[in-house]
Amino acid sequence: MAETQKLLEAIKEGMTEKKAKNIVKMDFANTQNSITDYFMICEVETDKQAVAVADSVERFVRTETGEKVFYKEGYENAEWIILDYFDVMVHIFRSEFRESYQLEDLWADAEITNIEVQYSSIEN
Repeated sequence: MAETQKLLEAIKEGMTEKKAKNIVKMDFANTQNSITDYFMICEVETDKQAVAVADSVERFVRTETGEKVFYKEGYENAEWIILDYFDVMVHIFRSEFRESYQLEDLWADAEITNIEVQYSSIEN
């Protein structure tokens, strides 16, 4: 479990480095027949930002946990990128597509935690 928490933290860091917003963790521990233990979901404004967030997540996870992504999909049009780490599935949506798919409603029996992130309005 400690390894999974470290993975979740690395994913969050990768998302926040590239200013992803509306980050949500969905915990499936008490859900029967779930496909994974957690979803980490975020949204971005552009396809370029989606790819940048995905690359950042991969880099943080590899650096901080040594894990490599098992499967990835969605880079072609970057509307919805999925990174599969077995225990955690990462979903990076462009805002308009996240609204369409509404994973939080689809998997409503999962425990949902909003990840609060404060971004400075001043760029370095």
